Amino acid sequence: MAESFKNKKKKINKVMIICFIMIILCSVMIKIFYDKASSPVSLYNPKNVNIEIPSGSSTTKITNILKENGLIKSKLVFRYKVKTEKLDGKLKAGKYVFNTGMNLEEILSKLSSGGKDENVIKVTIPEGFELKQIAYRLDEIGLVDEKRFLELSKDIDKFSDKYTFLKEIPEGYSLEGYLFPDTYEMNINASEEEVIETMLSKFEQFYESNLKKKVEESSLNLNEIITLASIVEREARVDKERSIIAGVIYNRLRIDMPLQVDATVQYALGERKEKLLYKDLKIESPYNTYLYKGLPPAPIASPGAESLIATVNPSDVDYLYYVLKNDGSGEHIFTKTYEEHLKVQTKK
Repeated sequence: MAESFKNKKKKINKVMIICFIMIILCSVMIKIFYDKASSPVSLYNPKNVNIEIPSGSSTTKITNILKENGLIKSKLVFRYKVKTEKLDGKLKAGKYVFNTGMNLEEILSKLSSGGKDENVIKVTIPEGFELKQIAYRLDEIGLVDEKRFLELSKDIDKFSDKYTFLKEIPEGYSLEGYLFPDTYEMNINASEEEVIETMLSKFEQFYESNLKKKVEESSLNLNEIITLASIVEREARVDKERSIIAGVIYNRLRIDMPLQVDATVQYALGERKEKLLYKDLKIESPYNTYLYKGLPPAPIASPGAESLIATVNPSDVDYLYYVLKNDGSGEHIFTKTYEEHLKVQTKK
């Protein structure tokens, strides 16, 4: 009986060893299969493949498209990889250019980032652009009709019900300063009105998050804040000076001193001259801050985020003057008195 028990124990041990070996072998085989299936279809002779993932495609449909186009070796492994990476439902539609030398990691990374949508056009509106420059750039890429865009930009009532902050713009003026400078992705078939609303929505988002509370606490209304910020945008060339220049402008307003800002005269002239002539300073315009005290009636450009934030957070300085350095740095020399200002100009 003891012999029989020993024989049974030996058989059980032998079965366990065999099972263990089988498990090891299976694991090795699965690992080899997984690694092979995850590797590129054609590492040494890769070819580009153009595919399109339709909107709303499931993981199964995307898997089938990739397999049909010879980009993956195993549908099972691809779906397993999607699940373990928690990318189910996160792979994006669009047009892609893959190549057969890409492994699963690279393919999934690209699908997660998104492909190119030919119905979408990307455009960047730089800080400091005037309305006419924005219209020209958008027309240049075929997104809007320049004339129609500018006409709509003068029709404040068309947008003020939806964007109530526009009600502070004085009658007879345009959306100058309120079309937020940023990089946009627009539908190629968007109307001029839709393009304007996209940019106004971006402004509204920034205003609500960064400006509203400060504007409510300020002695200036929103239109005056945007106007001041547009001057800061055009005058400042380095970010660290934006709040200082804002402080100088506030100081001049506080003592009822003419702002005498060249950028406002350039706006009145309709051109950005490198150097203003004496006769330019006499142009009859409410934007001529050499002739008229206080802020211009409306913005002179689209201020960016840095200038807007600097305007509602001006530096506590006692400067009244500034002049551009000659060293190409874009920085200014700030002074408190006119005498100091003249000395600096003489040295230049």
